[in-house]
Amino acid sequence: MKKLFLIIGAPGSGKTTDAELIAANNDAITHYSAGDMFRAEVASGSEQGKIIDSFISKGNIVPIEIAIKTIVNAIVKAPTPVVIIDGYPRSKEQMEALEAYLTPESGVELISVIEVVVSEEVARDRVLGRGRGADDNNEVFDNRMKVYTEPLQLIQDFYEAKGILTKINGERTIEEIVAEMDAFITSKI
Repeated sequence: MKKLFLIIGAPGSGKTTDAELIAANNDAITHYSAGDMFRAEVASGSEQGKIIDSFISKGNIVPIEIAIKTIVNAIVKAPTPVVIIDGYPRSKEQMEALEAYLTPESGVELISVIEVVVSEEVARDRVLGRGRGADDNNEVFDNRMKVYTEPLQLIQDFYEAKGILTKINGERTIEEIVAEMDAFITSKI
C-alpha cells in the first residue's frame, strides 16, 4: 500500500521546493508535481501519453479522468512506499475525482493534505521577485491566486472533515518549513 501526501498552497508558497527537499533527503519518498507526471507519461510513448499529448500540445486541459489515471498510475509505479504530490487538487472536481479513485483496491492511501499557508502579499512578493518567466507579473499572479483561492475553502472543509488537513506556516525560512513538514510526514510513515 502506497502512502500519499498532497501539498497545496498559493503560487509562491514554496510547496514544490519544500516537497523536492523532503524527497531528496529521504530514500523512502518520491515527489511529483502534476505537470511533471503528464510530461513523463507523454515521454513514455504510452497510449495514455499520446492522449495527454493531444490535449497539452494544443494548450488544452487534460480531461479529469485521464489526469486522475495518470496520477494514480504514477503513484502506484513510484519506486518508494511514500509519494508526495504538490499542487493537487486545484478544484472541487479534481478533489472528488481523486477521492473516487482512492479505494482500498487502488493500493494508495491518502495520509494527509498539507497546506503551506502564506498571505497573498508574501506570495505576490515571491512570485514577482523570482522573475522566472513572462508570466511572473501582477495580472497573471492575480488570476493564479483567484484560481487557487476560489475552491480553497471547499477543499479545506472536505479534508478537515476527514481529519487529514494539516496547515504549516509558509512565511518562515525554508529550513524551518522543511524541517516541520519533514517531521510531520516522517511521523505518519
